[in-house]
Amino acid sequence: MRFRLFAVIALAAALLSGCGYNQIQINDEGVSAAWSEVLNQYKRRADLIPNLVSVVQGYASHEKEVLTRVTEARANVAGLKATPELVNDPAAFAKFQQAQGELGGALARLLVVAENYPQLKADANFRDLQAQVEGTENRITVARNRYIAAVKTYNISVRTFPNNLTATVMGWKPKANFAVEDEKAISAPPAIKFDAAPAK
Repeated sequence: MRFRLFAVIALAAALLSGCGYNQIQINDEGVSAAWSEVLNQYKRRADLIPNLVSVVQGYASHEKEVLTRVTEARANVAGLKATPELVNDPAAFAKFQQAQGELGGALARLLVVAENYPQLKADANFRDLQAQVEGTENRITVARNRYIAAVKTYNISVRTFPNNLTATVMGWKPKANFAVEDEKAISAPPAIKFDAAPAK
């Protein structure tokens, strides 16, 4: 009796493994882990922003519009429910991406404004904070790349035969990946202009 039970379990495990069930589970966990790292880096950026705004505020008090936009963009991001399930909801995922893009844009404008203030540029606190923000943006890029690779592996596993049969039965669907809204604009080469007259 015990031998039959063991044989049935072994057969079931072999069938599940052969149909890609285990691999899809592994890939799904990989996507979840990669997405958690993306959220971790976004959280780091959101935590840094109040410090950056405070430092800039002291020097550029009349740049209220830019400071307000950064604060509002951060509030919009904080208002979104960022959970691992987000990757399974294309509409919520797109909304989250849009909010993060707006925050990134507002932050970039803030750094440009800060560069216009010589005293602020020389301040050690600002330089340290700017380095942290730049480091955070790099970490977000790395985390995004890892998420993109994890989603690619997962989507291949649920769309190729015979795994797609298992995925259909179990209700697993391809996950949304990162995309840019202004793909056409950013694919154009940047215009390089030199204001100074060429040396003779």
